Amino acid sequence: MWRQRFSNTGSLIFFILKRDKIRIPIWLISITLITILTATSFAGLYANDQERQAMAETMENPAMTAMVGKGYGLENYTEGPMMAHQMLLFTAIVVAIMSIMLVTRHTRNDEEEGRVELIRSLPVGRLSTVTATLVVMIATNALLTILIAVSLFSLGIESIDLSGSFLYGAALGATGIFFTGITLLFAQLSSNSRGTIGLSFTVLAFSYLIRAVGDVSNEALSWISPLGWILGTEVYVNNYWWPVFLTLGSSIFIAMTALYLHAMRDLGSGFIPTKPGKRHASRFLNSPFGLAFRLQRTGIIAWAIGMFILGVSYGSVLGDLESFFASNEMMVEMLPPVEGYTLTEQFMTMLMAIISMLCTVPPIMFLLKLKGEEKRGQLEPILSKSVSRLKLLGSYMLLSLIFGFIMLTLAILGLWVAADSVMDDPISLQSFLKAGLVYLPALWIMTGIGVATIGIKPKLTGLTWLVLGYSFFVVYLGSMLKLPEWMAKLSPYGHIPQIPVEEISYLTLAILVFIAIVLTLVGFIGFRNRDIAG
Repeated sequence: MWRQRFSNTGSLIFFILKRDKIRIPIWLISITLITILTATSFAGLYANDQERQAMAETMENPAMTAMVGKGYGLENYTEGPMMAHQMLLFTAIVVAIMSIMLVTRHTRNDEEEGRVELIRSLPVGRLSTVTATLVVMIATNALLTILIAVSLFSLGIESIDLSGSFLYGAALGATGIFFTGITLLFAQLSSNSRGTIGLSFTVLAFSYLIRAVGDVSNEALSWISPLGWILGTEVYVNNYWWPVFLTLGSSIFIAMTALYLHAMRDLGSGFIPTKPGKRHASRFLNSPFGLAFRLQRTGIIAWAIGMFILGVSYGSVLGDLESFFASNEMMVEMLPPVEGYTLTEQFMTMLMAIISMLCTVPPIMFLLKLKGEEKRGQLEPILSKSVSRLKLLGSYMLLSLIFGFIMLTLAILGLWVAADSVMDDPISLQSFLKAGLVYLPALWIMTGIGVATIGIKPKLTGLTWLVLGYSFFVVYLGSMLKLPEWMAKLSPYGHIPQIPVEEISYLTLAILVFIAIVLTLVGFIGFRNRDIAG
């Protein structure tokens, strides 16, 4: 009986690999290359031990601890501990995103598009599709483990040894497998791909936030988070393997639960019931904008709460920064005071850049929802009514712009509320808003890229995420890796003035707004003229 439920799983494994013959290699190569480039940069970044120790002392402040994790090996901050401390968490998040997106694609997304029903009409077991997805993702993350380990060790850096490199790769692979299980579970609980992705990203976001709060204030709290487990490996210092086994053991339990639930539920349904809609639609719902908002209402609310909590988590550590900077001679040398501004205000510029990029994620997701609706053939009934293409695309773009502003504002408010309660000399709300909202033109350019790719060719929408990922890399690591300035200028975020340290260049902001408008017009023209997928 149970054996029949897994029949032809092998054929489906090859089918998934064939479908993702480009997608999976791109993920693996990109993650591996970023890891290699970063490790190589760390190797030549600091001329002597004194410079490395100066960076180690920088990493001891609460804000950096919240961002990258609790420091270990700081007393001998060589390339290995430096690489693990500053990059393991960031890379683990990328691996988790990879797993969430690929699992959703082959489970809930295929179910929504009727692919699973078509496959089930063949002599295929009830659990074969989910099992095939699970096997492929385990193999993908295992291959990533090997690629990362071999690549790091092959660099020949003294403090990056073989055992530590395999643990570094295993920590990333275990994270990917854990979020594979999490996404498989939510694919059974939710009745659509939107809910599956939303719930999975919610777990990832709360894992990061819980770890951040725990690393700063209560170490026991960090062990609630799977990302805290991964950082507990202390790669290249103590090389603890048990957190990896803990992560894998939890992953097996979650995956088995997902398989059990999948065997019980009906195709197309979810264990979280969908609420019946109203008998008559409101006037707001009868508009394209109202429909777009209603379809994404739950995700919008969840992201709004998450962005506010993100701001609070960063703001809660600002109270300790001034005393840390003042008592650290090396930090004073690395961050010389600017007349009229506190060291905390100078540090706030980097914090605002990171927050603004994180706040760009939800509006892009809201906009690109239109691509998913088109792919499932749900735009034709709308366009058959008295709704123009431009109005439809404009509704999704307006939704993205409005809630992009709201997400950024909520994050800034959370930052100010927490900072105001912990700082002896608090920064005004106006200063926080000015430093954060100046990033809106960059966010609008990202929206413009999304609109342009939807209008020209929906398959190119991945370019939006590529630009955002590149921006995060050059802004987040640019100063630490001493990357050339022109690399930052390739990102829209690299042209934003760092308020309050720099003066606002209205000409630069006007040019960014103009570029956003041009990209938007290109998208609207393309969407009006191209064929709609049916």
